[in-house]
Amino acid sequence: MLDANLKGQLKAYMANITQPIELVASLDEGAKSRELEELLTEIAGLSDKVSLVLTGNDRRRPSFMIRRAGTDIGVTFAGIPMGHEFTSLVLALLQVGGHPSKAAQDLVSQIKDLDGDFSFETYFSLSCQNCPDVVQALNLMSVLNPRIRHVAIDGALFKEEVDERKVMAVPTVFLNGEPFASGRMELEQIVAKIDSGAADRAAEKIRNQDPFEVLIVGGGPAGAAAAIYAARKGIRTGVAAERFGGQVLDTMDIENFISVQHTEGPKFAAALEAHVKDYDVEVMNLQKAAKLIPARSEGGYHEVVLENGASLKGRTVILSTGARWRQMGVPGEEEYRNKGVAYCPHCDGPLFKGKRVAVIGGGNSGVEAAIDLAGIVAHVTLIEFDSQLRADAVLQRKLASLPNVRIITSALTTRVDGDGTRVTGLSYKDRNQGTEHDVELEGIFVQIGLVPNTEWLKDTVALSPRGEIEIDARGETSQPGIFAAGDCTTVPYKQIVIACGGGATAALSAFDYLIRLPASAETAEAA
Repeated sequence: MLDANLKGQLKAYMANITQPIELVASLDEGAKSRELEELLTEIAGLSDKVSLVLTGNDRRRPSFMIRRAGTDIGVTFAGIPMGHEFTSLVLALLQVGGHPSKAAQDLVSQIKDLDGDFSFETYFSLSCQNCPDVVQALNLMSVLNPRIRHVAIDGALFKEEVDERKVMAVPTVFLNGEPFASGRMELEQIVAKIDSGAADRAAEKIRNQDPFEVLIVGGGPAGAAAAIYAARKGIRTGVAAERFGGQVLDTMDIENFISVQHTEGPKFAAALEAHVKDYDVEVMNLQKAAKLIPARSEGGYHEVVLENGASLKGRTVILSTGARWRQMGVPGEEEYRNKGVAYCPHCDGPLFKGKRVAVIGGGNSGVEAAIDLAGIVAHVTLIEFDSQLRADAVLQRKLASLPNVRIITSALTTRVDGDGTRVTGLSYKDRNQGTEHDVELEGIFVQIGLVPNTEWLKDTVALSPRGEIEIDARGETSQPGIFAAGDCTTVPYKQIVIACGGGATAALSAFDYLIRLPASAETAEAA
Protein backbone atom coordinates (compact mmCIF):
# COMPACT_ATOMS: atom_id res chain seq x y z
CA MET A 1 0.00 0.00 0.00
CA LEU A 2 2.94 2.31 0.70
CA ASP A 3 5.44 2.83 -2.10
CA ALA A 4 9.14 2.29 -1.48
CA ASN A 5 9.91 5.99 -1.11
CA LEU A 6 7.14 6.54 1.45
CA LYS A 7 8.17 3.43 3.36
CA GLY A 8 11.72 4.70 3.57
CA GLN A 9 10.61 8.08 4.89
CA LEU A 10 8.25 6.51 7.42
CA LYS A 11 10.92 4.11 8.66
CA ALA A 12 13.28 7.03 9.22
CA TYR A 13 10.63 8.87 11.24
CA MET A 14 9.80 5.78 13.28
CA ALA A 15 13.40 5.51 14.41
CA ASN A 16 12.40 8.28 16.85
CA ILE A 17 9.96 5.99 18.67
CA THR A 18 11.36 5.34 22.15
CA GLN A 19 8.52 3.37 23.79
CA PRO A 20 6.79 0.24 22.45
CA ILE A 21 3.40 0.84 20.82
CA GLU A 22 0.57 -1.42 19.65
CA LEU A 23 -1.65 -0.98 16.62
CA VAL A 24 -4.96 -2.42 17.83
CA ALA A 25 -7.18 -2.99 14.80
CA SER A 26 -10.94 -3.54 14.72
CA LEU A 27 -11.83 -5.04 11.34
CA ASP A 28 -14.67 -6.69 9.46
CA GLU A 29 -14.84 -8.62 6.20
CA GLY A 30 -15.05 -5.54 3.97
CA ALA A 31 -12.54 -4.30 1.41
CA LYS A 32 -11.63 -1.24 3.50
CA SER A 33 -10.76 -3.48 6.45
CA ARG A 34 -8.44 -5.52 4.24
CA GLU A 35 -6.87 -2.28 3.03
CA LEU A 36 -6.36 -1.05 6.59
CA GLU A 37 -4.87 -4.39 7.68
CA GLU A 38 -2.38 -4.18 4.81
CA LEU A 39 -1.37 -0.66 5.84
CA LEU A 40 -0.96 -1.55 9.52
CA THR A 41 1.03 -4.67 8.66
CA GLU A 42 3.44 -2.58 6.59
CA ILE A 43 3.80 -0.02 9.39
CA ALA A 44 4.44 -2.67 12.04
CA GLY A 45 7.14 -4.17 9.83
CA LEU A 46 9.13 -0.94 9.85
CA SER A 47 10.04 -0.93 13.55
CA ASP A 48 10.68 -3.54 16.22
CA LYS A 49 8.95 -1.20 18.69
CA VAL A 50 5.60 -1.53 16.87
CA SER A 51 3.34 -4.58 17.08
CA LEU A 52 0.00 -5.32 15.39
CA VAL A 53 -3.01 -6.63 17.32
CA LEU A 54 -6.00 -7.77 15.23
CA THR A 55 -8.46 -8.39 18.06
CA GLY A 56 -9.76 -4.89 18.71
CA ASN A 57 -13.41 -4.52 19.64
CA ASP A 58 -14.19 -0.96 18.56
CA ARG A 59 -17.76 -0.60 17.24
CA ARG A 60 -16.48 1.37 14.25
CA ARG A 61 -14.94 -0.93 11.65
CA PRO A 62 -12.46 -0.51 10.15
CA SER A 63 -10.65 1.42 12.87
CA PHE A 64 -7.49 1.13 14.92
CA MET A 65 -5.97 2.51 18.07
CA ILE A 66 -2.33 3.49 18.43
CA ARG A 67 -1.65 2.57 22.07
CA ARG A 68 1.45 2.88 24.20
CA ALA A 69 2.08 -0.67 25.39
CA GLY A 70 0.97 -1.34 28.94
CA THR A 71 -0.92 1.97 29.26
CA ASP A 72 -4.19 3.65 28.29
CA ILE A 73 -2.36 6.36 26.35
CA GLY A 74 -3.36 6.36 22.72
CA VAL A 75 -5.34 7.79 19.83
CA THR A 76 -7.91 6.19 17.54
CA PHE A 77 -8.53 6.50 13.81
CA ALA A 78 -11.84 5.26 12.38
CA GLY A 79 -10.94 4.80 8.75
CA ILE A 80 -7.69 4.83 6.80
CA PRO A 81 -5.70 8.02 7.46
CA MET A 82 -4.12 8.61 4.08
CA GLY A 83 -4.30 11.75 1.93
CA HIS A 84 -4.06 14.87 4.06
CA GLU A 85 -4.30 12.75 7.22
CA PHE A 86 -1.17 10.70 6.60
CA THR A 87 0.86 13.29 8.49
CA SER A 88 -1.58 12.92 11.39
CA LEU A 89 -0.89 9.19 11.39
CA VAL A 90 2.89 9.71 11.43
CA LEU A 91 2.72 12.24 14.27
CA ALA A 92 0.43 9.96 16.28
CA LEU A 93 2.88 7.07 15.93
CA LEU A 94 5.76 9.25 17.12
CA GLN A 95 3.93 10.98 19.98
CA VAL A 96 2.32 7.84 21.38
CA GLY A 97 5.76 6.27 21.00
CA GLY A 98 7.30 8.85 23.32
CA HIS A 99 8.73 11.37 20.87
CA PRO A 100 8.16 14.88 22.30
CA SER A 101 5.91 17.39 20.59
CA LYS A 102 7.20 20.70 19.25
CA ALA A 103 4.34 22.55 20.96
CA ALA A 104 5.32 25.36 23.30
CA GLN A 105 6.10 24.09 26.78
CA ASP A 106 3.69 26.45 28.49
CA LEU A 107 0.90 25.09 26.26
CA VAL A 108 1.96 21.50 26.98
CA SER A 109 1.80 22.23 30.72
CA GLN A 110 -1.61 23.83 30.30
CA ILE A 111 -2.94 20.69 28.58
CA LYS A 112 -1.51 18.39 31.25
CA ASP A 113 -3.19 20.49 33.95
CA LEU A 114 -6.67 20.44 32.38
CA ASP A 115 -9.16 19.16 34.93
CA GLY A 116 -12.04 17.06 33.66
CA ASP A 117 -12.89 14.14 31.43
CA PHE A 118 -12.95 15.01 27.73
CA SER A 119 -14.00 12.58 25.02
CA PHE A 120 -13.54 14.13 21.56
CA GLU A 121 -14.74 12.82 18.19
CA THR A 122 -13.62 14.56 14.99
CA TYR A 123 -15.19 13.95 11.59
CA PHE A 124 -12.77 14.61 8.74
CA SER A 125 -12.46 14.04 5.00
CA LEU A 126 -9.28 12.92 3.30
CA SER A 127 -9.45 15.89 0.91
CA CYS A 128 -9.76 18.50 3.69
CA GLN A 129 -6.61 20.56 4.19
CA ASN A 130 -7.98 22.09 7.42
CA CYS A 131 -8.79 18.80 9.14
CA PRO A 132 -5.25 17.63 9.99
CA ASP A 133 -4.61 20.60 12.27
CA VAL A 134 -7.65 19.71 14.37
CA VAL A 135 -6.96 15.97 14.33
CA GLN A 136 -3.30 16.47 15.28
CA ALA A 137 -4.13 18.93 18.05
CA LEU A 138 -6.66 16.61 19.69
CA ASN A 139 -4.40 13.59 19.23
CA LEU A 140 -1.60 15.42 21.04
CA MET A 141 -3.93 16.41 23.85
CA SER A 142 -4.97 12.77 24.34
CA VAL A 143 -1.31 11.74 24.54
CA LEU A 144 -0.43 14.44 27.07
CA ASN A 145 -3.45 14.08 29.37
CA PRO A 146 -4.87 10.62 30.29
CA ARG A 147 -8.32 12.14 30.91
CA ILE A 148 -8.61 13.20 27.27
CA ARG A 149 -9.71 10.76 24.55
CA HIS A 150 -9.89 11.36 20.82
CA VAL A 151 -11.27 9.45 17.83
CA ALA A 152 -10.70 10.79 14.29
CA ILE A 153 -13.45 9.56 11.96
CA ASP A 154 -13.43 9.53 8.16
CA GLY A 155 -16.87 10.94 7.38
CA ALA A 156 -16.93 9.48 3.86
CA LEU A 157 -16.40 5.97 5.27
CA PHE A 158 -18.98 6.26 8.06
CA LYS A 159 -21.72 7.95 6.05
CA GLU A 160 -24.67 6.69 8.11
CA GLU A 161 -23.11 8.08 11.25
CA VAL A 162 -22.47 11.40 9.53
CA ASP A 163 -26.10 11.61 8.41
CA GLU A 164 -27.42 10.61 11.83
CA ARG A 165 -25.37 13.29 13.60
CA LYS A 166 -26.14 15.84 10.86
CA VAL A 167 -22.50 16.51 10.05
CA MET A 168 -22.51 18.87 7.04
CA ALA A 169 -18.97 20.28 7.20
CA VAL A 170 -15.51 19.14 8.18
CA PRO A 171 -13.78 19.18 10.48
CA THR A 172 -16.69 18.83 12.92
CA VAL A 173 -15.84 18.03 16.53
CA PHE A 174 -18.05 16.55 19.23
CA LEU A 175 -17.12 16.69 22.92
CA ASN A 176 -18.69 14.17 25.26
CA GLY A 177 -21.36 13.48 22.65
CA GLU A 178 -22.33 17.11 22.07
CA PRO A 179 -21.36 19.47 19.23
CA PHE A 180 -18.17 21.33 20.17
CA ALA A 181 -16.83 23.12 17.09
CA SER A 182 -16.75 23.13 13.32
CA GLY A 183 -13.99 24.38 11.07
CA ARG A 184 -10.27 24.77 11.38
CA MET A 185 -8.94 25.22 14.91
CA GLU A 186 -5.43 25.30 16.25
CA LEU A 187 -4.22 23.65 19.44
CA GLU A 188 -4.26 26.97 21.31
CA GLN A 189 -7.87 27.62 20.28
CA ILE A 190 -9.09 24.21 21.42
CA VAL A 191 -7.33 24.48 24.75
CA ALA A 192 -8.64 28.01 25.30
CA LYS A 193 -12.18 26.81 24.54
CA ILE A 194 -12.15 24.21 27.33
CA ASP A 195 -9.88 26.07 29.77
CA SER A 196 -12.10 28.73 31.28
CA GLY A 197 -9.22 30.82 32.63
CA ALA A 198 -7.12 30.86 29.44
CA ALA A 199 -8.56 34.07 27.98
CA ASP A 200 -8.00 36.04 31.17
CA ARG A 201 -4.41 34.82 31.46
CA ALA A 202 -3.72 35.73 27.82
CA ALA A 203 -5.18 39.20 28.32
CA GLU A 204 -3.08 39.77 31.43
CA LYS A 205 0.07 38.71 29.60
CA ILE A 206 -0.68 41.18 26.82
CA ARG A 207 -1.30 44.00 29.28
CA ASN A 208 2.24 43.52 30.53
CA GLN A 209 3.78 43.95 27.07
CA ASP A 210 6.04 46.95 26.57
CA PRO A 211 5.25 49.17 23.56
CA PHE A 212 6.57 48.09 20.17
CA GLU A 213 8.42 50.10 17.58
CA VAL A 214 6.45 48.21 14.91
CA LEU A 215 3.15 46.59 15.84
CA ILE A 216 1.64 44.40 13.11
CA VAL A 217 -2.04 43.50 13.19
CA GLY A 218 -2.63 40.34 11.18
CA GLY A 219 -0.54 37.22 10.60
CA GLY A 220 -1.08 36.31 6.96
CA PRO A 221 1.56 36.59 4.22
CA ALA A 222 1.60 40.41 4.43
CA GLY A 223 1.92 40.42 8.22
CA ALA A 224 4.60 37.71 8.21
CA ALA A 225 6.67 39.55 5.61
CA ALA A 226 6.32 42.81 7.53
CA ALA A 227 7.43 41.10 10.76
CA ILE A 228 10.54 39.62 9.16
CA TYR A 229 11.58 42.85 7.47
CA ALA A 230 10.99 44.88 10.63
CA ALA A 231 12.79 42.43 12.92
CA ARG A 232 15.79 42.37 10.61
CA LYS A 233 16.18 46.09 11.30
CA GLY A 234 16.75 45.27 14.95
CA ILE A 235 13.68 47.09 16.25
CA ARG A 236 11.11 45.78 18.73
CA THR A 237 8.44 44.03 16.65
CA GLY A 238 5.15 42.43 17.63
CA VAL A 239 2.42 40.60 15.72
CA ALA A 240 -1.16 40.30 16.96
CA ALA A 241 -3.08 37.82 14.79
CA GLU A 242 -6.57 36.41 14.95
CA ARG A 243 -5.11 33.25 13.43
CA PHE A 244 -1.56 33.13 12.17
CA GLY A 245 -1.56 32.29 8.47
CA GLY A 246 -4.84 34.01 7.74
CA GLN A 247 -6.83 33.03 4.69
CA VAL A 248 -3.89 31.02 3.35
CA LEU A 249 -4.95 28.35 5.85
CA ASP A 250 -8.13 27.86 3.78
CA THR A 251 -6.29 27.61 0.46
CA MET A 252 -5.96 24.20 -1.15
CA ASP A 253 -3.20 24.42 -3.72
CA ILE A 254 -0.60 27.16 -4.22
CA GLU A 255 1.22 26.91 -7.54
CA ASN A 256 2.02 30.55 -8.31
CA PHE A 257 4.34 31.59 -5.48
CA ILE A 258 7.57 32.19 -7.31
CA SER A 259 10.27 29.52 -6.70
CA VAL A 260 7.75 27.20 -4.96
CA GLN A 261 6.29 24.98 -7.67
CA HIS A 262 3.55 23.56 -5.48
CA THR A 263 2.47 23.64 -1.87
CA GLU A 264 -0.70 23.67 0.21
CA GLY A 265 -2.06 26.52 2.26
CA PRO A 266 -1.54 25.08 5.76
CA LYS A 267 2.03 24.04 4.91
CA PHE A 268 2.77 27.49 3.53
CA ALA A 269 1.28 29.11 6.64
CA ALA A 270 3.38 26.89 8.92
CA ALA A 271 6.48 27.90 6.97
CA LEU A 272 5.56 31.58 7.35
CA GLU A 273 5.18 31.20 11.11
CA ALA A 274 8.44 29.25 11.45
CA HIS A 275 10.30 31.94 9.48
CA VAL A 276 8.88 34.71 11.66
CA LYS A 277 9.83 32.84 14.82
CA ASP A 278 13.43 32.64 13.60
CA TYR A 279 13.59 36.32 14.53
CA ASP A 280 13.02 38.21 17.76
CA VAL A 281 9.32 38.81 17.13
CA GLU A 282 6.64 38.69 19.82
CA VAL A 283 3.78 36.69 18.26
CA MET A 284 0.41 36.98 20.00
CA ASN A 285 -1.91 34.53 18.27
CA LEU A 286 -5.71 34.23 18.64
CA GLN A 287 -6.00 37.96 19.27
CA LYS A 288 -8.66 39.89 17.34
CA ALA A 289 -8.38 43.66 17.09
CA ALA A 290 -11.45 45.69 17.99
CA LYS A 291 -10.35 49.34 17.90
CA LEU A 292 -7.48 51.50 16.69
CA ILE A 293 -6.63 54.70 18.57
CA PRO A 294 -4.11 56.78 16.61
CA ALA A 295 -1.41 58.70 18.47
CA ARG A 296 -2.29 62.30 19.30
CA SER A 297 1.14 63.59 18.36
CA GLU A 298 3.95 62.72 15.99
CA GLY A 299 6.11 59.98 17.45
CA GLY A 300 3.54 59.05 20.09
CA TYR A 301 2.21 55.54 20.48
CA HIS A 302 -0.78 54.22 18.55
CA GLU A 303 -3.00 51.88 20.54
CA VAL A 304 -4.73 48.71 19.32
CA VAL A 305 -7.52 47.52 21.62
CA LEU A 306 -8.23 43.80 21.43
CA GLU A 307 -11.56 42.03 21.82
CA ASN A 308 -10.46 40.59 25.18
CA GLY A 309 -10.10 44.13 26.57
CA ALA A 310 -6.31 44.23 26.59
CA SER A 311 -4.43 46.67 24.40
CA LEU A 312 -1.09 46.93 22.64
CA LYS A 313 0.89 50.01 21.70
CA GLY A 314 3.23 50.70 18.82
CA ARG A 315 5.09 53.75 17.63
CA THR A 316 4.14 52.52 14.16
CA VAL A 317 1.34 50.12 13.21
CA ILE A 318 1.05 47.94 10.13
CA LEU A 319 -2.49 46.80 9.34
CA SER A 320 -2.55 43.46 7.52
CA THR A 321 -5.88 41.96 8.56
CA GLY A 322 -6.61 40.37 5.19
CA ALA A 323 -10.02 39.42 3.90
CA ARG A 324 -12.64 36.70 4.31
CA TRP A 325 -15.14 34.94 2.10
CA ARG A 326 -18.03 37.20 1.15
CA GLN A 327 -21.43 35.94 2.27
CA MET A 328 -24.64 36.18 0.25
CA GLY A 329 -26.46 38.04 3.00
CA VAL A 330 -29.79 36.33 2.36
CA PRO A 331 -32.31 34.82 4.81
CA GLY A 332 -31.31 31.35 5.90
CA GLU A 333 -27.61 31.62 5.04
CA GLU A 334 -26.36 32.07 8.59
CA GLU A 335 -28.95 29.69 10.04
CA TYR A 336 -27.74 26.87 7.78
CA ARG A 337 -24.03 27.65 7.84
CA ASN A 338 -22.25 24.29 8.21
CA LYS A 339 -25.65 22.64 7.80
CA GLY A 340 -25.49 22.66 4.04
CA VAL A 341 -24.16 26.17 3.42
CA ALA A 342 -20.41 25.85 2.93
CA TYR A 343 -17.49 27.91 1.66
CA CYS A 344 -14.81 25.28 1.02
CA PRO A 345 -15.63 22.77 -1.74
CA HIS A 346 -12.34 20.90 -1.22
CA CYS A 347 -13.06 20.33 2.47
CA ASP A 348 -16.79 19.68 2.50
CA GLY A 349 -17.45 18.38 -1.01
CA PRO A 350 -17.03 14.66 -0.12
CA LEU A 351 -19.84 14.96 2.44
CA PHE A 352 -22.26 15.67 -0.41
CA LYS A 353 -21.40 12.61 -2.49
CA GLY A 354 -24.37 11.64 -4.63
CA LYS A 355 -26.38 14.72 -3.62
CA ARG A 356 -27.47 17.89 -5.41
CA VAL A 357 -25.65 21.11 -4.72
CA ALA A 358 -25.42 24.68 -5.94
CA VAL A 359 -22.37 26.89 -6.41
CA ILE A 360 -22.96 30.61 -6.06
CA GLY A 361 -20.56 32.65 -8.19
CA GLY A 362 -19.28 32.47 -11.77
CA GLY A 363 -15.72 33.71 -11.33
CA ASN A 364 -12.67 31.44 -11.34
CA SER A 365 -13.32 30.23 -7.78
CA GLY A 366 -16.95 29.40 -8.48
CA VAL A 367 -16.33 27.61 -11.75
CA GLU A 368 -13.38 25.66 -10.31
CA ALA A 369 -15.59 24.64 -7.38
CA ALA A 370 -18.35 23.48 -9.73
CA ILE A 371 -15.89 21.42 -11.79
CA ASP A 372 -14.47 19.76 -8.66
CA LEU A 373 -17.87 19.05 -7.18
CA ALA A 374 -19.25 17.62 -10.43
CA GLY A 375 -16.94 14.65 -9.98
CA ILE A 376 -18.38 13.90 -6.54
CA VAL A 377 -22.01 14.97 -6.34
CA ALA A 378 -25.06 13.97 -8.38
CA HIS A 379 -25.72 17.42 -9.84
CA VAL A 380 -24.36 20.97 -9.66
CA THR A 381 -26.35 24.13 -10.31
CA LEU A 382 -24.08 27.15 -10.82
CA ILE A 383 -25.80 30.50 -10.19
CA GLU A 384 -24.21 33.74 -11.42
CA PHE A 385 -25.55 37.26 -10.81
CA ASP A 386 -24.04 38.68 -14.01
CA SER A 387 -25.32 37.96 -17.52
CA GLN A 388 -22.28 35.79 -18.22
CA LEU A 389 -19.64 33.82 -16.34
CA ARG A 390 -16.48 35.72 -15.45
CA ALA A 391 -14.12 32.75 -15.18
CA ASP A 392 -11.23 32.09 -17.57
CA ALA A 393 -12.34 30.69 -20.92
CA VAL A 394 -10.55 27.37 -20.38
CA LEU A 395 -12.49 26.83 -17.16
CA GLN A 396 -15.78 27.74 -18.81
CA ARG A 397 -15.17 25.21 -21.60
CA LYS A 398 -14.43 22.49 -19.07
CA LEU A 399 -17.56 23.33 -17.09
CA ALA A 400 -19.75 23.31 -20.20
CA SER A 401 -18.51 19.81 -21.06
CA LEU A 402 -19.81 18.28 -17.84
CA PRO A 403 -23.16 16.49 -18.15
CA ASN A 404 -24.31 17.00 -14.56
CA VAL A 405 -23.93 20.78 -14.41
CA ARG A 406 -26.59 23.43 -15.03
CA ILE A 407 -25.53 27.07 -15.45
CA ILE A 408 -27.95 29.88 -14.56
CA THR A 409 -26.91 33.47 -15.27
CA SER A 410 -28.61 36.80 -14.51
CA ALA A 411 -29.84 35.24 -11.27
CA LEU A 412 -30.00 36.70 -7.76
CA THR A 413 -30.09 34.21 -4.89
CA THR A 414 -32.82 35.42 -2.52
CA ARG A 415 -33.21 32.74 0.16
CA VAL A 416 -31.76 29.56 1.60
CA ASP A 417 -34.41 27.00 2.51
CA GLY A 418 -34.15 24.26 5.10
CA ASP A 419 -36.08 21.95 7.39
CA GLY A 420 -34.61 23.35 10.60
CA THR A 421 -31.62 21.03 10.62
CA ARG A 422 -30.21 21.15 7.09
CA VAL A 423 -30.50 22.83 3.70
CA THR A 424 -33.29 21.61 1.42
CA GLY A 425 -33.06 24.19 -1.36
CA LEU A 426 -32.69 27.81 -2.41
CA SER A 427 -34.69 30.47 -4.21
CA TYR A 428 -33.42 32.84 -6.87
CA LYS A 429 -34.83 35.70 -8.91
CA ASP A 430 -34.45 35.82 -12.68
CA ARG A 431 -33.08 39.35 -13.17
CA ASN A 432 -34.33 39.50 -16.76
CA GLN A 433 -37.88 38.29 -16.23
CA GLY A 434 -38.34 39.23 -12.56
CA THR A 435 -39.66 35.74 -11.78
CA GLU A 436 -38.87 33.70 -8.66
CA HIS A 437 -37.62 30.11 -8.91
CA ASP A 438 -36.94 27.35 -6.37
CA VAL A 439 -34.19 24.75 -6.61
CA GLU A 440 -34.27 21.60 -4.49
CA LEU A 441 -30.83 20.58 -3.25
CA GLU A 442 -28.82 19.57 -0.19
CA GLY A 443 -25.78 21.83 -0.31
CA ILE A 444 -24.79 25.38 -1.28
CA PHE A 445 -21.17 26.42 -1.85
CA VAL A 446 -20.68 30.20 -1.76
CA GLN A 447 -17.85 31.51 -3.97
CA ILE A 448 -18.53 35.21 -4.53
CA GLY A 449 -15.26 36.85 -3.64
CA LEU A 450 -13.74 38.52 -0.62
CA VAL A 451 -14.57 41.27 1.85
CA PRO A 452 -11.76 43.06 3.75
CA ASN A 453 -11.53 42.67 7.52
CA THR A 454 -11.66 46.40 8.20
CA GLU A 455 -14.98 47.10 9.91
CA TRP A 456 -13.14 47.93 13.13
CA LEU A 457 -11.21 50.70 11.35
CA LYS A 458 -14.13 52.90 10.28
CA ASP A 459 -13.60 56.56 11.15
CA THR A 460 -9.91 55.84 11.92
CA VAL A 461 -8.16 55.50 8.56
CA ALA A 462 -9.49 56.32 5.10
CA LEU A 463 -11.33 53.40 3.49
CA SER A 464 -12.46 52.91 -0.09
CA PRO A 465 -16.18 52.40 -0.89
CA ARG A 466 -15.46 48.64 -0.76
CA GLY A 467 -14.00 48.93 2.73
CA GLU A 468 -10.36 48.56 1.67
CA ILE A 469 -7.69 50.60 3.44
CA GLU A 470 -6.47 53.33 1.11
CA ILE A 471 -2.68 53.24 0.78
CA ASP A 472 -0.05 54.87 -1.40
CA ALA A 473 2.97 53.27 -3.06
CA ARG A 474 4.79 53.20 0.29
CA GLY A 475 1.96 51.47 2.13
CA GLU A 476 1.09 54.66 4.02
CA THR A 477 -2.48 55.22 5.19
CA SER A 478 -4.21 58.51 5.92
CA GLN A 479 -2.76 58.46 9.46
CA PRO A 480 0.95 59.27 9.99
CA GLY A 481 2.83 56.27 11.36
CA ILE A 482 0.10 53.81 10.36
CA PHE A 483 0.75 51.58 7.34
CA ALA A 484 -1.16 48.75 5.68
CA ALA A 485 -0.51 45.82 3.37
CA GLY A 486 -2.18 42.84 1.74
CA ASP A 487 -5.76 41.95 0.85
CA CYS A 488 -7.28 44.49 3.26
CA THR A 489 -5.89 47.35 1.16
CA THR A 490 -6.62 49.01 -2.19
CA VAL A 491 -3.84 47.02 -3.88
CA PRO A 492 -5.52 45.87 -7.11
CA TYR A 493 -4.57 42.18 -7.15
CA LYS A 494 -5.19 39.92 -4.17
CA GLN A 495 -2.32 37.45 -4.47
CA ILE A 496 0.00 35.89 -1.89
CA VAL A 497 3.16 37.09 -3.59
CA ILE A 498 1.76 40.63 -3.81
CA ALA A 499 0.75 40.55 -0.14
CA CYS A 500 4.29 39.53 0.83
CA GLY A 501 5.72 42.39 -1.21
CA GLY A 502 3.25 44.80 0.36
CA GLY A 503 4.23 43.65 3.84
CA ALA A 504 7.90 44.19 3.09
CA THR A 505 7.13 47.66 1.69
CA ALA A 506 5.10 48.61 4.74
CA ALA A 507 7.84 47.46 7.14
CA LEU A 508 10.55 49.36 5.28
CA SER A 509 8.33 52.45 5.20
CA ALA A 510 7.67 52.11 8.93
CA PHE A 511 11.39 51.91 9.62
CA ASP A 512 12.02 54.93 7.41
CA TYR A 513 9.32 56.80 9.34
CA LEU A 514 10.92 55.90 12.67
CA ILE A 515 14.45 56.96 11.78
CA ARG A 516 13.21 60.33 10.51
CA LEU A 517 11.35 61.21 13.71
CA PRO A 518 12.79 64.23 15.53
CA ALA A 519 14.59 63.31 18.72
CA SER A 520 11.89 65.07 20.73
CA ALA A 521 9.18 62.99 19.08
CA GLU A 522 11.00 59.72 19.78
CA THR A 523 10.73 60.38 23.48
CA ALA A 524 7.10 61.52 23.36
CA GLU A 525 4.81 59.95 25.91
CA ALA A 526 2.29 57.39 24.72
CA ALA A 527 -0.81 59.12 23.50
